[in-house]
Amino acid sequence: MPEVDLAVTPLRELNAALHKLKPDTNETSWRVLNPRGQHAIAAGLDAPILVTVEGHAGYYCAGMNKQATVVINGNAGQGVAENMMSGQVHVKGDASQAAGATGCGGLLVIDGNASARCGISMKGIDIVVKGSVGHLSAFMAQAGNLVVLGDAGEALGDSIYEARLYVRGSVKSLGADCIEKEMRDEHKAELRRLLDAAGVDGAADVSEFRRYGSARKLYHFHIDNAGSY
Repeated sequence: MPEVDLAVTPLRELNAALHKLKPDTNETSWRVLNPRGQHAIAAGLDAPILVTVEGHAGYYCAGMNKQATVVINGNAGQGVAENMMSGQVHVKGDASQAAGATGCGGLLVIDGNASARCGISMKGIDIVVKGSVGHLSAFMAQAGNLVVLGDAGEALGDSIYEARLYVRGSVKSLGADCIEKEMRDEHKAELRRLLDAAGVDGAADVSEFRRYGSARKLYHFHIDNAGSY
């Protein structure tokens, strides 16, 4: 297992080494020591490897991830897993603003809480937050799933498109065009799959969750409202 100590090795060297890895690499498991909140750790990966960050990460950790699994044994700064395409990112602590922003695929798991705008403009990513999320989470969310085992702040799902939101706790308020929707059997099955993938297993009952999504009134043009555009 390659082990890189960022107290000694420049972050640029670590990322350059990770970027050189091919899909058939034998160096499939990496350990990063002393991250000390540096930004863009393990960003832009494109190989089926495991990177374990032993400590807190700064902005955009595991951003643009593709194929890789990145585990952060600490907290993550703004934009963790931003624009992720595939693979998995697991934050063992809390995450700051815009976690999983613009993500197109893969799974982001946050064991603690996520701050404001979690899942902003998500485009296919699945996000499971075991704690609570802040205001404007899933703002303009286009596709994918956001699962929150705790509570959600103000304006959840504001200007949402077709993403699905599942919240077990309370929702302070819903954003524009976001409404509560029926929890059908297919949604319960989807939610169970996401909880299992995030390691929640049987600890959470899907019947405790409510589903939210788009009322589909905001992003269609209505002639009667022409004066408001």
